[in-house]
Amino acid sequence: MSKIEPLRDGHSRLIRDVRISVTDRCNFRCQYCMPAEGLPWLERDEVLSFEELERLVGLLASMGVHDVRLTGGEPLVRREFPRLAALLAAVPGVRDLSVTTNGFLLERDAAALVEAGINRFNVSVDSLQRDRFFEMTRRDALPRVLRGLEVLAGFPEAHPIKINAVGMRGFTETEILPMAEFARSHPYEVRFIEFMPLDADHAWDPSLVLTGDEIRAAIHAVYPLEAVPREPSATARVYRFTDGKGKIGFINPLSEPFCGDCDRIRVTAEGKLRTCLFSLHETDLRTPMRAGASDDELRETIRDAVWRKELKHRVNEPGYRQPQRTMSQIGG
Repeated sequence: MSKIEPLRDGHSRLIRDVRISVTDRCNFRCQYCMPAEGLPWLERDEVLSFEELERLVGLLASMGVHDVRLTGGEPLVRREFPRLAALLAAVPGVRDLSVTTNGFLLERDAAALVEAGINRFNVSVDSLQRDRFFEMTRRDALPRVLRGLEVLAGFPEAHPIKINAVGMRGFTETEILPMAEFARSHPYEVRFIEFMPLDADHAWDPSLVLTGDEIRAAIHAVYPLEAVPREPSATARVYRFTDGKGKIGFINPLSEPFCGDCDRIRVTAEGKLRTCLFSLHETDLRTPMRAGASDDELRETIRDAVWRKELKHRVNEPGYRQPQRTMSQIGG
């Protein structure tokens, strides 16, 4: 069998990382993602089946895409999600299988997910105050999420566990120091992510972005930080506290874009390939898959789409258009 060429875009970037949404459904209604009343869900047969996801991950892994992150919506609401995780962990070529979750079902599923082979977890927690957590997520769920984190932290193979908080001006300022203290007193790396224009209400405005630099300065003034060298293609700028008590990270896609060495692609729950989080165009993989396309034909479709991967997002440029899809429909 001839060697399969690695997946590469038209700017010579090797693609090694895929974010796969396993459902568009979610049990939260976070302000930066979904309207309060929710969104119309996909029909069950519109969503890729376990077998289709396994095949797709196998095709991508054969082209050198060895890091797989499972997202949603909220991935843990997908029926039998631990079984899907085990199927994908067993795919030849998959080296790293991770999940991004809101943590609501971690208390129930943490053991099954670790056993299935998920080795990295990102959990979204935007506030450590119950009333403000409710304000942001529109769900009174903070105690349950924190219990789930504790259960997960009991598994050595689940570490490092990362906590994601979206930085929104007018909300996050009072969360900064409590989050820093949380990172210093718990075995978690807290990461602040700049608010991106992917909200359902299209209320995003540059003035609402609390930048990573502002947050870092606020922490550094109280708990001095020192930079950790950035790994190639890493999305986060990571800092350690100078007294050795924990780490904190900043994902700054707007103020410090990391497009130059981006090695990521995305697949939506209904099998649309997106080459950038902010893409205006998608490539349908579900239709050819269900029409009987061969592995080689599907690989060719993927290669053609990835070759046209954007050099960079254009959020900071005049005339920028927000994608029609929200973060929950794309895959966080």
